Amino acid sequence: MPKNENLKKILIIGSGPIVIGQACEFDYAGAQALKSLREEGIKTVLINSNPATIMTDPSMADHVYLKPLTTKSIIDILKDHPDIDAVLPTMGGQTALNLCIEAEEKGIWNDFNVKLIGVDIDAINITEDREKFKQLMVRLGVGVAPAQTVTSFLKGKEVAQEFGFPLVIRASFTLGGSGASFVHKEEDFDELLTAGLEASPIHEVLIDKALLGWKEYELELLRDKNDNVVIICSIENMDPMGIHTGDSITVAPAMTLSDSCFQRMRDLAIKMMRNIGDFAGGCNVQFAVSPDEKEEIMAIEINPRTSRSSALASKATGYPIAKIAAKLAIGYTLDELQNQITKSTSALFEPTLDYVIVKIPRWNFDKFEGSDRTLGLQMKSVGEVMGIGRSFQEALHKATQSLEIKRNGLGADGKGYSNYDVILEKLKFASWDRVFVIYDAIQLGIPLTRIHEITKIDMWFLKQYEELYTLEVEISKYTIDSLPKDLLLEAKQKGFADRQIAYMVDCLESEVYNKREEMGINRVYKLVDTCAAEFKAETPYYYSTFEAEIETKEGLKYVENDSKVSDKKKIVVLGSGPNRIGQGIEFDYCCVHGVLAAKECGYETIMINCNPETVSTDFDVADKLYFEPVFWEHIYDIIQHEKPEGVIVQLGGQTALKLAEKLDRYGIKIIGTSFQSLDLAEDRGSFSKLLQENDIPYPEFGVAETAEEALALADELDFPILVRPSYVLGGQGMKIVINKKELEATVVDLLRKIPNNKLLLDHYLDGAIEAEADAICDGETVQIIGIMEHIEPCGIHSGDSNALLPPFNLGDLVLQQIKDHTKKIALALNTVGLINIQFAIKDDKVYIIEANPRASRTVPFIAKAYGQPYVNYATKVMLGENKVTDFKFEPKLEGYAIKQPVFSFNKFPHVNKQLGPEMKSTGESILFIDSLRDDTFYELYSRRKMYLTK
Repeated sequence: MPKNENLKKILIIGSGPIVIGQACEFDYAGAQALKSLREEGIKTVLINSNPATIMTDPSMADHVYLKPLTTKSIIDILKDHPDIDAVLPTMGGQTALNLCIEAEEKGIWNDFNVKLIGVDIDAINITEDREKFKQLMVRLGVGVAPAQTVTSFLKGKEVAQEFGFPLVIRASFTLGGSGASFVHKEEDFDELLTAGLEASPIHEVLIDKALLGWKEYELELLRDKNDNVVIICSIENMDPMGIHTGDSITVAPAMTLSDSCFQRMRDLAIKMMRNIGDFAGGCNVQFAVSPDEKEEIMAIEINPRTSRSSALASKATGYPIAKIAAKLAIGYTLDELQNQITKSTSALFEPTLDYVIVKIPRWNFDKFEGSDRTLGLQMKSVGEVMGIGRSFQEALHKATQSLEIKRNGLGADGKGYSNYDVILEKLKFASWDRVFVIYDAIQLGIPLTRIHEITKIDMWFLKQYEELYTLEVEISKYTIDSLPKDLLLEAKQKGFADRQIAYMVDCLESEVYNKREEMGINRVYKLVDTCAAEFKAETPYYYSTFEAEIETKEGLKYVENDSKVSDKKKIVVLGSGPNRIGQGIEFDYCCVHGVLAAKECGYETIMINCNPETVSTDFDVADKLYFEPVFWEHIYDIIQHEKPEGVIVQLGGQTALKLAEKLDRYGIKIIGTSFQSLDLAEDRGSFSKLLQENDIPYPEFGVAETAEEALALADELDFPILVRPSYVLGGQGMKIVINKKELEATVVDLLRKIPNNKLLLDHYLDGAIEAEADAICDGETVQIIGIMEHIEPCGIHSGDSNALLPPFNLGDLVLQQIKDHTKKIALALNTVGLINIQFAIKDDKVYIIEANPRASRTVPFIAKAYGQPYVNYATKVMLGENKVTDFKFEPKLEGYAIKQPVFSFNKFPHVNKQLGPEMKSTGESILFIDSLRDDTFYELYSRRKMYLTK
């Protein structure tokens, strides 16, 4: 049966600002769904409050509403569009589902005759209400852990007495494991039960027996209205039960699952999906499996929507789950749809992988001082990376190289732990670095059986680690000259970076690279094709690996490379890597628009990124996608292979910028602003000299490289002093100090964390107003695209401030200074492309805080507020296709737009929540107000000084 022809206009609910537990995977899902519905000629209306996403781009839906996600907004939209036929709430995570239920309970869908598609309310209620879910599982004969729902403190105490410890408390209707906790000891129970009851919007928790040490698996399913079900991907959590799946290292396909257990799990998942409600769409099912020969299966939960895992499964298999789920929701069946990758087979098939993927979460504990870093039932990571390889070992290495935490992979970099007690402690209490600590433990000689006993990680994974360490020991016996070809090839096939091999044989990274070249050990690129090369794939989506040479009977030696290089002119766009605080989805937005603009200029576009949650790593955004670490060795090999005209670095945040020096040194053209200018702006000392030469005011400053120099400077500068390191993002390490004792402690701490850094000490302008400007420059003309004034005073990181566009109380004299300074600085830095400048205003004098000649966090906000494609213009300027004067700048905004930061402090209850110079927000929303009399603005303005901290 084809699609439902009665559906002409559909409302899609987005997921709002990024918080821990709900990140940009829903931007990816929503963007795919919108594309999918547009292909069918269906009109789309989108509501989402997040300006940093691709999804909220005017080109994505027929009508985009950047409004708060409330039932009031839904009613306003339905009044504007009485012809909306249906709502699709499964693309916006838990936020969208919760809003959908609230609208249902208030009778809104009924009042406006809007049909719910992609899921039904029964399914949501059954899966979210822990008691209903448990009863259904019992009825279906699916195993579940002994559990009981409670809605009062007293009842909770009774259940705990009956079950005994350890226990798990899970709050109903929450996201990312909010309110969930393990209770190992009776004395912790009261506090944790109260927290769970408070976290649940319906004040209900499920108390269940803890399945600690059981193995955890996930299956991604799709079902159509004819009850066809396909299992897209099996995912195994390397970490056993007890760590939230969003904080677990996950592997696809499942590695240690017996075939008979997998078949039983499939049958259970299909039975569960068919019984939770009558709907067509996607679903994620989580299971626990006992770690013995019985392989007993228990259902943990089922999510009837696209999820974090479905974004991962889509990227892992090349099967676009959200795109197909949207088509199923409008009535198609799987056998009627095309496989989007091969274009020649149907969507009613289960992908086969001839490679392995490993996902590792990315945490930001350094932003939450005093936070509990132990991983558990509540998700704490802010992003994730994915590595693709021909083996688990290669994929694991590539994932660790993608994390951007100054590690080159597992081991072989001198940064591991060697203290026995510290290692045991870290194995016992899993935290962000356990993936590395396992290697350190093996290196120290701790037996695998002991590591398994502590971590409950399956022995298969531990043996893979052991093999890597054995290889490191073997290679370390050689010098670079005596290293045999087979050992070097094996090290590369197992994912070791050139830097790691250089560490093992004590030479330079470049010597290892030259040795590889000489021996013919070169990267080859393979297709992600969903069908293990059984059918021809039409989609250029690649990962790299190493292969031994094949020799033909004629004696010709070659290696098979799927990535054919065209003779078109090419541009590489470097992606922004994993999401983290200070570098979020806004840079993905910039990268995607950069790719699209370069396409419009006739270039073949090549995207390099390793973040599975994003739109930039969707298979149909760039002409070619390399799903690879944004790590020098991988990038250099792709550039050598593709020979592009140049590389765009200014759209991918600090991740891409950090590679500019290497690109410049190797003679690779940087598109837009040169490395020298980027470097000048980053080096606080040189930049201040530039300001001096141009007669532009800046706070008195000095540069220090030791605590002694800093203390000497303090006498000249006067307290309070702002201390900040160079070359960091999101205000990392910035502090305001008010005396010498604080200054010394801060400097010593910073230099320990970021060795060999130049620290800039500024006299802090107490009580100053902060503002910032974004502009596009072509080397001759500067066009300011937006000036924002912060509500909070100077000293709170710009990413944590509420910012108004346009400014609300800067006089003409101040605005003129801002415009003049912006133009002078952009030209003095020879900017070609985007630039962001931050100002402090005191006594009507405008001082410069810093300038960044690159895309900034605020660019998508300004583009959405003014309805202008600024990244498109900037990219065309970078490419030299256009001058700034070629574009018409016509900002459209009545009233004001406020960029409001959103925090995830609820995941870290005992952390200092005060704001300061180091960024702590995980996302942002946009709010449009007609005038400054608006209540929201009034409230924000009245609280502006409350937050300032050192």
